[in-house]
Amino acid sequence: MAGRDRIAHLLRQLEKAACRCPAHSNTYHQGAGAAACTVRKTDYAFEMASSNIRYGEGVTREIGMDLQNMGARNVCVMTDKNLSVLPPVKAVLESMAQNGVNYKVYDQVRVEPTDTSFKQAIAFAKNDSFDVYVAVGGGSVIDTCKAANLYASHPEAEFLDFVNAPIGKGKPVTGVLKPLIAVPTTAGTGSETTGVAIFDFEELKAKTGIASRALKPTLGIVDPLHTLHMPERVAANSGFDVLCHSLESYTALPYNMRKPCPPNPINRPAYQGSNPISDVWSRHALNVVAKYMKRAVRDPEDLEARSSMHLASVFAGIGFGNAGVHLCHGMSYPIAGNVKTYRAKGYNVDHPVVPHGLSVVLTSPAVFNFTAPMCPERHLEAAEILGADISRVKREDAGPLLADTLRQFLYDLQVEDGLSAVGYTKDDVPDLVKGTIPQERVTKLSPREHTEEDLTHLFEASLKLY
Repeated sequence: MAGRDRIAHLLRQLEKAACRCPAHSNTYHQGAGAAACTVRKTDYAFEMASSNIRYGEGVTREIGMDLQNMGARNVCVMTDKNLSVLPPVKAVLESMAQNGVNYKVYDQVRVEPTDTSFKQAIAFAKNDSFDVYVAVGGGSVIDTCKAANLYASHPEAEFLDFVNAPIGKGKPVTGVLKPLIAVPTTAGTGSETTGVAIFDFEELKAKTGIASRALKPTLGIVDPLHTLHMPERVAANSGFDVLCHSLESYTALPYNMRKPCPPNPINRPAYQGSNPISDVWSRHALNVVAKYMKRAVRDPEDLEARSSMHLASVFAGIGFGNAGVHLCHGMSYPIAGNVKTYRAKGYNVDHPVVPHGLSVVLTSPAVFNFTAPMCPERHLEAAEILGADISRVKREDAGPLLADTLRQFLYDLQVEDGLSAVGYTKDDVPDLVKGTIPQERVTKLSPREHTEEDLTHLFEASLKLY
């Protein structure tokens, strides 16, 4: 009985300490049960999923042994043209050769992939009988490899079958995929931990994706030595993705306020809303970003800082991979998809590109100023982690304070001055809003409901940052 009383006391203490802001004021431990979904509109449960992660300097050398242990006979290695001649890919191929693993390399992955580039990788995968996949690169490579694995494992499926609704049919993945080992070379997307694959849908000029726990890599090999090869701006933009993954997942609508309540567990989305476990990972990732990101960007040889950001990417990936993201990411997809002539510094590409992390962070001051009234405590906590003094700040000032803190953070890291600096004008805002509307998989997780007019104001406020 004493043990039971102590547990009850701890639960009461947790309830008293729970966030009292409007979006998070419901206690997490509501008794309901599966039968509740027949009567209630919102979910009552959440689940955690993540890839196995192995971390260590030089740990890439183990991949050949992993593949040998799996009994791999024909491995598909995916990367991009730039990486194909750099040490990370060389390390993977050397380890495979040393362990007698047969492989074929696909190095045509597009930075910021499109539906067309996905289909080209899928065709390569379908044209052979691969039993294991290895992705060496950033989010673009890992996401492309996930898609190739998915559709090669479902040869009868049409491309839009698994693409998120409303753009695609959003069918659940019911078949078994081949093992996939991800070797991330950037510190940003966290794709090595998630079941999400993002691409530009060219017809709509907007990003969408595929989201299923079945896509999760079997193993993520996180080798911090690979981050030393990132150019300064790649390190910055990758880090901004970690920053927004952390902030958005921590401030997302709580899982037990998300609609609808799934009639079957297979229908529960990967992005479920903020929850007690994701909160831990997201908050910790934000602390690491605050401590190490500026160092990691400014000094490519600062192994401690770059290693820490690589781990922060994993931490945030576990957080947002289960909680989800919201407006910054939802609005980023048309920013990247409608790019005109802008070519980001540090990216050796043959097409205009607004890197994903940059497209996400440019709206962050406006977004968090907008969402703060629904969970001011969490916005204040985020501002404090990023260096703001909140000792005399009122709850109603949480939004402006976090927005100003983010602007200063971006200014210190020499981020472009808003959407106007990457080629957009006020005349483009209607198209950016139009491209955001289909992103309801993520935008519906905003703690504050929004209209098209709200989105218009957010884009207009993001045309200039400073």
